[in-house]
Amino acid sequence: MATTNDLKNGMVLKIDNQLWQVVEFQHVKPGKGPAFVRTKLKNVLSGKNVDKTFNAGVKVETATVDRRDMQYLYNDGTDYIFMDLESYEQLPISADVVGDAKNFMLENQNVVVATNEGVVLFIELPSSVILEIAHTEPGLQGDRSNAGTKPATLETGYEIQVPLFVEEGVKIKVDTRSGEYINRA
Repeated sequence: MATTNDLKNGMVLKIDNQLWQVVEFQHVKPGKGPAFVRTKLKNVLSGKNVDKTFNAGVKVETATVDRRDMQYLYNDGTDYIFMDLESYEQLPISADVVGDAKNFMLENQNVVVATNEGVVLFIELPSSVILEIAHTEPGLQGDRSNAGTKPATLETGYEIQVPLFVEEGVKIKVDTRSGEYINRA
């Protein structure tokens, strides 16, 4: 148990027998009335986002989440196979649990796998990764019909928008939260 004053981003709460991850929170002290905490919560299993307001100091139940460093090995067609870096045990994780993380994972890349009571909840990637451009059309100087960006396919198969000067074979830094181009690596 924790109070709403102890909330942090990434913390997992147990509300109505469901697991909710705190995406963001804000402690609000209005001029009149008691203080409260406004939160944005994401359902760990379904991915649904909700806004919830708690009175300040109210106790909320926290879930025990075990975060372990693992290495992504390969995709066997249905599952993604990860290896625990301490015990070398291999763990298959279904594609729906991996979710959008598959767009930014390369083989032999280290990630954090979060579990609760033996059930895999989600995959945590670093905030940015370096990936190579597998295919993109050459950018034409002066073509500003689309704000100076063009589509590019990454080595993982994911397509993003990049500036016109980025060419095929170049390594770029990509934000894993939004899927956007950051800069050349």
